[in-house]
Amino acid sequence: MSESGRPAAETGVVGNPGWRRMDPPELSPMLTHALDLFYENGFHGTSVRDIAGRVGVAIPSLYYHHGNKEGVLLALLEYSTSDMLARAHAADADGGGDPVQRLSNVIEAIVLRMTTRARLAALEGEVRYLSPENRLQYRVLRKGVEDVVHDIVVDGNTRGLFHTADTAESTRAVLAMCQAIPRWFHAEGRMSPAIVAAKYVEIALTTVGYVSTADPRRRPRAKRAR
Repeated sequence: MSESGRPAAETGVVGNPGWRRMDPPELSPMLTHALDLFYENGFHGTSVRDIAGRVGVAIPSLYYHHGNKEGVLLALLEYSTSDMLARAHAADADGGGDPVQRLSNVIEAIVLRMTTRARLAALEGEVRYLSPENRLQYRVLRKGVEDVVHDIVVDGNTRGLFHTADTAESTRAVLAMCQAIPRWFHAEGRMSPAIVAAKYVEIALTTVGYVSTADPRRRPRAKRAR
């Protein structure tokens, strides 16, 4: 929290922890080219031959490393989700135990990743092509991110900092709005990733019923006794 009593995301006073850094993804050439093709043509519109040709390897080489095209998609989804989960945990830990700052950090981390690594984020729409077994494996990782946010919302509610009647649904609502970012965000647009992150932090805090103590006008009014 800043000296004003507002989370750093509201005041613009932030540090530079590792979870804010967005270096290029550490992917093999095969996965890098597959990611580009899935983004350009979709999973269904990309063939194994397309991927092998773009990489410059024989088709059996792809089968050797990933089994099939679905295996390539799963590898990308696992990398993407594991990276997001690691960032969420780091951002949470950087919140110093304060639910408001913790939630601000985690939402900022998610949005920065959604805007800066849009091609990886867009793979969410291709999950429907996974087999039931692989889809379950992916969802276990994704559930980890949801659990981080939900734990923060529950903590904030318990301390009286957040005011939401349903912590689970509020968590899903916050994450759903973040996951929709790749559908509209463009790097060449008027809003930078940092600006989008700041806006979404504010929306997330409003969604969970946080009222800044720095603004008495927004404090909940006490109920009158009848």
